[in-house]
Amino acid sequence: MATAVPTTSHAVPFDPESIRGDFPILQTRLHATDGNSGVPLVYLDNAATTQRPRQVIQSLVDVYEKHYANVHRGIHWLSDQSTDLYEEAREKTRVFINAAAREEVIFSYGTTEGINLVARSWGDANVKAGDEILLSEMEHHANLVPWFQLAERTGCKVRHLPITDDGQLVLDALPKMLTDRTKLVAVTAVSNVLGTINPLPEIIRQAHAAGAKVLVDAAQSVPHMRTDVQALDCDFLAFSGHKMLGPSGVGILYGKRELLDAMPPFLGGGSMIRRVRLDGFESADLPAKFEAGTPPIVPAIGLGAAIDYLNQVGLDAIHAQETLLTLKAHEVLEGLDAGVRFLGPEPAKKAGIVSFTMKTMHAHDIAQLLDRAGVAVRAGHHCTMPLHKRLGVTASARASFYFYNTTAEVETFGRALGEALRIFKRK
Repeated sequence: MATAVPTTSHAVPFDPESIRGDFPILQTRLHATDGNSGVPLVYLDNAATTQRPRQVIQSLVDVYEKHYANVHRGIHWLSDQSTDLYEEAREKTRVFINAAAREEVIFSYGTTEGINLVARSWGDANVKAGDEILLSEMEHHANLVPWFQLAERTGCKVRHLPITDDGQLVLDALPKMLTDRTKLVAVTAVSNVLGTINPLPEIIRQAHAAGAKVLVDAAQSVPHMRTDVQALDCDFLAFSGHKMLGPSGVGILYGKRELLDAMPPFLGGGSMIRRVRLDGFESADLPAKFEAGTPPIVPAIGLGAAIDYLNQVGLDAIHAQETLLTLKAHEVLEGLDAGVRFLGPEPAKKAGIVSFTMKTMHAHDIAQLLDRAGVAVRAGHHCTMPLHKRLGVTASARASFYFYNTTAEVETFGRALGEALRIFKRK
């Protein structure tokens, strides 16, 4: 990923213990009974959603207790307060991803809505029968289904850049797959299963040279590493607040201003209009054009607080801690001698996501037995059915890390897996 987002960095190795007290849920103990205090929660499901620090939780309380009103519409003090906080969150986001203008930052309800907005608005206006949308074999369903729906509406064709057996894009195939019919390349920055960090700069360069636009699914990258949309030169980029310490129900769609200006509104209603007549309407300017109705006011403000927290920790420190945890998890799993198969590349080429299968246990059994030890992991297809089919597995177990996780927790994860193996051997 490109750099240049203002953020502090730690001069010394990051110590997760220094911030774990900020996260109330991490103090939870599970499966307590009379005379048994239970086991501490080891939360390793961060690719699905992250936990929230007290600072973010308090920001939500403060808005509801002191500042809440609808935004942009009221001519009174409380509405002005709410509007200022909402727009401050937009500016924090703009700086966080280094967008050129606040009008390029659209509040959505999550990555999924952001991608659907582009498919419905830009797609319907610019794609026709015979055109092509190029995806990859590692995409989340949220970056597959909207393009299948576009194909149903327009008659365009959806194609897929293949991956290698170790979960990396076959980049050599890209020049041949990019043709004068390719209108858009939609690709994940980081696979939510493989952890693969894709070479976005090269993909974007080749796509633009072929005349195609590029949408980046950044749900698994923005929370974990520096992201500079201007340096990347992507046309669209979408991510979610709940995967980066923020509330659920809010996300961001970034788009180049000239593209967003030319796109028709996605939803109709209040706020997205300049004026309405009995025979029609005129759209509002950006960003309001794509924020119809009452927006996610409090979640957006909470996202701003989450960005403040991430900037304080530092994206470089976050990425370094996750790399350490990923290496440790590979080491622990390899030491089990239990027929572990890793999905994805070697640790040096991926983010803090370790998906795997075991010869002796199904992924669901793994997750259920780990839960007995307080360890939370994900099991299933992780909204990537085509990817799992390509890899020849129906389901996988996934441990995913964030900067508040510790190497001790990874060791607990390993011990719990070892005990699960012993249980299955007894059976």
